[in-house]
Amino acid sequence: MKIWAGAIVAAIVGLATQASAQSGDPAKGQRVFNQQCRACHTLEKDGAQATGPNLHGVFGRKAGTAEGFAFSEAMVKSGIVWDDTTMAEYNRDPKAKVPGTKMVFNGVKQQGQLDDLVAYLKQATQ
Repeated sequence: MKIWAGAIVAAIVGLATQASAQSGDPAKGQRVFNQQCRACHTLEKDGAQATGPNLHGVFGRKAGTAEGFAFSEAMVKSGIVWDDTTMAEYNRDPKAKVPGTKMVFNGVKQQGQLDDLVAYLKQATQ
């Protein structure tokens, strides 16, 4: 019974995260990206790999598979496929989502900023 209750709560939280990410403001998310992410990541097609991987085409891609970047073993083995929910969870607390990740970022803690960032990334990385 407790397992079902936990699964139901997890599903509700996942749906809420996905819904809020879809409601984010991409223009505000661009500001969050520029302030907190741009130093390590590029977004353009065929953009450079920097301290972090180029994020073009990231949505729908399996984590740790972008060519030309040396991912941590933890990221490669994470089994994550990037979507609104996984992107929000990872960017909220990277080390909790993927223990052993090489990303040295503490995360976006404010839900509104996180929603905006995910909305921007979804738009800018297509």
